Amino acid sequence: MQSSMRRKGACWDNAPRESLWGKPSMARLYGQRFATRQALMDEVMNWISFYNCKRLHSTSGYVSSMEFERRGHATRKDVA
Repeated sequence: MQSSMRRKGACWDNAPRESLWGKPSMARLYGQRFATRQALMDEVMNWISFYNCKRLHSTSGYVSSMEFERRGHATRKDVA
């Protein structure tokens, strides 16, 4: 793994990643033991899929991140 810090002394650069990765560690990974690395990786990928494709976000009108992005791209295409 690589550190996500971009600039020296700018700890807030890391806040969005910490927020994202804090959620699965508490919601689905905390206290669990995985038999293999693959099992852990599968669970992380399942979490990312859920977070992006199914989880509804209040700040985006209670749609998933993917739906919000899809709508945004469709709007941009209509304008161009």
